[in-house]
Amino acid sequence: MRVGLYGGSFNPIHFGHLRAAEEDREILGLDLLYFIPAASPPHKQDGDLAAAEQRLSMVRLATKGNRHFMVSDTEIRRPGRSYTIDTVRHFKGTMRAPVELHLIMGTDQFNELETWKSSDELVRLCHLVVHTRPAAGDAESSQASLATVMHFGYVREDDHYVHPGGYTLAFITTTYLPISATMIRRKIAARESVRYLLPDDVTDYIHRHKVY
Repeated sequence: MRVGLYGGSFNPIHFGHLRAAEEDREILGLDLLYFIPAASPPHKQDGDLAAAEQRLSMVRLATKGNRHFMVSDTEIRRPGRSYTIDTVRHFKGTMRAPVELHLIMGTDQFNELETWKSSDELVRLCHLVVHTRPAAGDAESSQASLATVMHFGYVREDDHYVHPGGYTLAFITTTYLPISATMIRRKIAARESVRYLLPDDVTDYIHRHKVY
């Protein structure tokens, strides 16, 4: 079984997240893709972060109806900071074998991978998938990505990279939707419409519970 792990604050989840996940799933031939809301992301400030249970509820609302999309509360149930290495260890230890784990992230996250807890172990535990967008071809980002590839010892092989430990790294170009959670929160604060930026059920939940 091929399983994708897609973590993030999802504050809130929007169509940019969902479309990238769907394209990743299709291109990689994933059987399941888990959305994993972080309780306390180590690389983000908590100031504008909605309550973990609220973000979990929004992700569940956004992904319902897609039989390939699953939602995991493992990081929310785990106390302390939400470190990806702990999440990958959890899935490797609890899923029935054989399972092939693909950790999904954006380019910015990949470029910061060296700073993540136990990142050298992480690349030896699962495949990495970096979804990029067509407009993201700036030289600075490309150089940062190349530096990260070299730092972890990946070697180019056809259309992907291979780590000495055997796991792969793939860059997948996904449809770019110019939507961000920050923009959505600002619009909500300004009492502007956020319709068509995120699923209606999520919008209704935000307004009903006064999340932002």
